[in-house]
Amino acid sequence: MMRRGVQILLAVFFLVAGILHFQLDDAFARIVPPMLPFPVAIVWITGVMEIAFAVALIAKWRLPLAGLLLSAYLLAVLPANIYMAIAQIPLGDTALSPVALWVRVALQFPLIALVLWCTGAPPFRKAPDTDG
Repeated sequence: MMRRGVQILLAVFFLVAGILHFQLDDAFARIVPPMLPFPVAIVWITGVMEIAFAVALIAKWRLPLAGLLLSAYLLAVLPANIYMAIAQIPLGDTALSPVALWVRVALQFPLIALVLWCTGAPPFRKAPDTDG
């Protein structure tokens, strides 16, 4: 029951974040590291991905696989969060302190663990029931 609640909470979080990728694409494009081409396209693609992950979490679509893919996605976007902290890029119109920007980076790892746990992905996969 608790896992399902966390799945729904994360689904809402990623759905809202995914939608915001389209509404605030310029703000999100600012945190795409400059060595990557087409930052707005990257923002749109990641927005679609976040919406798809939200749908997968709500629909309980292959949860362990969805958890692994979402965790890999969170690792893939980590460089943008690190770049944001190094370059001290505001979060939309809100300037965050350097400490807050680095805390945001550090929170990525507990978020990944939470995703893996609530989806039952490795290393949190439930052992098969052996009680016959």
